[in-house]
Order: sequence, then C-alpha cells, then structure tokens
Amino acid sequence: MIDLRLLREDPDRVRASQRARGEDVALVDALLSADERRRSSGVRFDELRSEQKALGKLIPKATGDEKAELLKKASQLAADVKAADAEQNEADEETKRLLLQIGNLVHPDVPVGGEEDFVVLETHGTIRDFAAEGFEPKDHLELGEALGAIDVERGAKVSGSRFYYLTGVGALLELALVNAAIAQATEAGFTPMLTPALVRPRAMEGTGFLGQAAENVYHLEKDDFYLVGTSEVPLAAYHMDEIIDADKLPLRYAGFSPCFRREAGTYGKDTRGIFRVHQFDKVEMFSFIEPEDAENEHKRLLEWEKQWLTSLELPFQVIDVATGDLGASASRKYDCEAWIPTQGKYRELTSASNCDTFQARRLAVRMRDGKKVQPLATLNGTLCAVPRTIVAILENHQLADGSVRVPEVLRPYLGGRELLEPVAK
Repeated sequence: MIDLRLLREDPDRVRASQRARGEDVALVDALLSADERRRSSGVRFDELRSEQKALGKLIPKATGDEKAELLKKASQLAADVKAADAEQNEADEETKRLLLQIGNLVHPDVPVGGEEDFVVLETHGTIRDFAAEGFEPKDHLELGEALGAIDVERGAKVSGSRFYYLTGVGALLELALVNAAIAQATEAGFTPMLTPALVRPRAMEGTGFLGQAAENVYHLEKDDFYLVGTSEVPLAAYHMDEIIDADKLPLRYAGFSPCFRREAGTYGKDTRGIFRVHQFDKVEMFSFIEPEDAENEHKRLLEWEKQWLTSLELPFQVIDVATGDLGASASRKYDCEAWIPTQGKYRELTSASNCDTFQARRLAVRMRDGKKVQPLATLNGTLCAVPRTIVAILENHQLADGSVRVPEVLRPYLGGRELLEPVAK
C-alpha cells in the first residue's frame, strides 16, 4: 500500500499516478476524507477517555448530590466513549479498505498509456531468416508433437482447454531449464526455495493480487485458500510480520513452484499450444532490499534475466511497460520479450518489477537500521516461465528436418544431448 503520509502531503502525485494507470482518481479524495475522519475520531476518542479517567478519580472522593451528578456524567461519558470508539474503528476500516484499492505510485519515467504503449529499450540477438535457409518454420506445437514432447489433446481430455502434458524429451527439457535457471540464480547469490502453491488470503492480498488481478486467481472457497499465479506471492509473504536487520539485506530468493492462472479475458487468444495455459512451472527471483537501493536492484534483476535469455541463444527485446499495463504493486516493470518466428513478433518471456515499499507495507515486512524501523522494498523477476521458454526454444532452434538444436547451456542437464529429434510414430 502507499504511504498515508505521502498521500496527505502530496495528493496530486497520487491522483496523477491513478490517472496514468487508468484507475479511479476519485478514490484519492475518498481516502483523504476517510483518513481525516479516522484521525479526528481518534483524537475525539482520546479526549473522551482522558476525561473519563479524570472523572473516575473524582467520584470516590465525592458525596451526596455531587457524587450523583458525577455518576450521571460518567454514564454519559461511557456512552460517548463507546460511540467514539465505534466511529474510530469504522473510519479505520474504511481507510484500510480504500487504501488497498489504490495501486503503487508509478515511477515518473514510466511511459504513459496502455498495453501497446511500451517503449523498447534494447534489442539482443539476431532473428533467423528461415527463407534464406530454405524452409518454412514450424510452430512449437507441431514441433513438440513430432518430438514426442507435448500432448495437448490428452491434456484437454483430462483437464480441459489450456492444459497439457510434457512427455519424453519435453519433460526432460523442463527439468533441464529449471536446473539451469536455479544454477544461474544460485551462482548470483539467490537462495533456492520450493514454495507453497496454496496461500491464505492475506498473502495474496498483501502482494496485490486480489485487486485488479483477482479475476485471474483460483480460489478454493471451502478452505479459503488461493492457488498462486507466481511464487512471488509466497516469497513476498515469507518474512510477513517480521523485522529484518538492515545488515542482513539484501535477501534474495529463487523460488520454483507450479503457477495457476484463470486467464480470464483471453478467450480466443493464444489458444494453440502451450503459450498461454492455466498451469505451468516457473523459476522466480525475489529480493528484499533497502528502499534507496531498489532502483539499482531492479536493473540487476533485469541483467540476470538478459543473461539467462542470452545463454539460451534467443533473440529478444527489453521493453519499459506502460503505466496502464503495470500490476497494482509495481511502480515500474521491464519485460523481456523473445522473438517467436511463426508469430512474427516478440512475446513476453520474463518480467522484472520494482514494488518499492508497497508490498512490504501490506505484509508488515520491515527493516531495522539502528533504532529506526521502516518498511523495506521488494522486487521480483521471472527467470524462467517454462512453457513459454520451451515455445521460444523449439521455434528458434528448429532445423529443416524437424529436429531442434539444444542450447549449449542446457546440454549438461540433458545428458550432453545436442539435438532433440522427432520420434518414430
């Protein structure tokens, strides 16, 4: 959540952020009003309680009519205190409710606009000219089926659309990707983590996934658990309600988990193959860091993602995501988009988000620097979303005979295999 003190001091900045996101600007004034009511009712409550305590000291000493009058006044004060307490609690709840609806303040350098208004920052690698090589590239599903690596028909039979099986070399390729990604993250100083896939409401809400993103979250109502769409959620909540000494920062974790997304609003979009699915595995980087170093950490996360995609020998571009396409928690987000030959365009493979102190405030994760205790900053970055990475590898490294060249970084995890070859039917 945003800092209430900042809201009071500079409401126009918050209004501008809401406007840039395409969110409700009126929420800012409603929150200011609720916060003022919360503070004034708190003052009123404290004044009445003080008066009540002072009166309580006078009553034992009074006698006769004076005591009766004081008792009558005490009775009225008790009712007033109860009413003031109720008003304070109501205003506090209203303030919290509205506060949770306002997204993080966008970074001033983020391009303003919607999904298509991103800015390309860098381009890496060379896009293959398949025509010059004398063949038409196949898409990942055709390749995957020929390799005995992907089975979407049986996935749909068992679980419905947008589910799949990875079989044979497909399963081995996932394991190779995960092991290589974890190896890179570990070498960079991240602690590997296997995280829960089910979390309580506070963890999901605290990371910002029950606002605008709620429609894509699976909820198990009977048990009041949520299925995570990313290990960012359990990683962010790992230090919930804790105070971390500043000299222990940064804390960096690399989480591997299954991820579940309803993909609401994407009917008819990316329905072929495994690019957009309801369940997938992912390696996610997560950092707890001092707020003043958050922007530098954001750049570091991006560099680790670029290192990963370069090691997979994939052509990709880096974009600065526009304000209207940011998640509620992110102040700024960089995406790395790999070239997908059969689509003729770049598609998102990884993202890195700077959430500043937004998630830490909601989850009560704080740092202690000397005697000062304050919220720290959190950042997250996808290292390997497995299905999309498999899509990019199969399509970019395919050969004319339908086999697929294995990037060198993955070969040690595939028994030294250099090619994935079609299987006999």
